[in-house]
Parts: sequence; C-alpha cells; structure tokens
Amino acid sequence: MQNQILGEYPCKVDAKGRVRLPSALLKQLEDFGAHKFVVNRGFKKYLVLYPEKVWGEVTEEIEKLNQFVEKNRIFKRLFLRGSTPMTLGGSDRINFPQSLLDYANIKNEVVLAGSGDRVEIWDAETYYAMMDEDIDLSALAEDVLGGFSGGGMPAAS
Repeated sequence: MQNQILGEYPCKVDAKGRVRLPSALLKQLEDFGAHKFVVNRGFKKYLVLYPEKVWGEVTEEIEKLNQFVEKNRIFKRLFLRGSTPMTLGGSDRINFPQSLLDYANIKNEVVLAGSGDRVEIWDAETYYAMMDEDIDLSALAEDVLGGFSGGGMPAAS
C-alpha cells in the first residue's frame, strides 16, 4: 500500500505566519522522506503542502502539457503561481508567505488535513463550515465511485 497522509490537525498560526507541525503529521511526512516541501495555492481558498518528491511528480505531469494550447499555458501559470519551496524550521515550524496566507484567508487558526500524498491547509473556520455542509456522502460516493471497477473498493452499507 502506498504511503498516505491522514488526519486532521488543528493548529495555531503565530504572528510571523509560522505553524508548528504536529508530531503525528511529521511522522507521516517522514514516510515520504520529506524535510523539504513546496506550498502552493489550492483550487479553492486553501493551501497545499507537498512533500518535495510529490511536488516533483506533480510538476513533471504539468510539464507534459502541450504549451501550444492556450488553456494549458493558463492552467500552468495559475497552478504554479505563488508556489514556494520550504524547509522545516526550528521547533518543527513552517513559515508561510503572507501572500499565501492572505489568499487562503488564514489568520490565527488552521486545520492541516491529510489528503493522500499532500496536506491541505485551511483557515479553521472555513474548513469546519465546509465540513458541516449538508452533503449526502452516499450519493456522492455513487457519483464519484459508481463506475469504479478496480475491485478494491469495499461495498458501502
């Protein structure tokens, strides 16, 4: 089974834009050999922390896009905008650029949410409001996974 980053971790952001990564999350990131990261804008108003190796795989795929197609160039430009290399600082902290914190409306509290091979970083209030939305998980699973024929998905009851 491939390594996955799991869990939700509420954290504080200090006045300098630093977040201390919880030890349980750090342990999972170590499984990716990650002491270096790239943080980037998410598709909505959140940030994404990629282990350096995962970021390399993502950008390798983006580089395969045909640069003669305008939509591809626009996507690449928008996706890479603001991406910032980072290393784990003293006391297991990461210092986020203010421009990215502003993009995600992050002020004092965040939720670090494991998402497969990356970590989503949400303003805590935004995250909890999104998770409290009334979404029928069963119907969503059917829409998203209904055609899945991999055989590895357990049946929902």
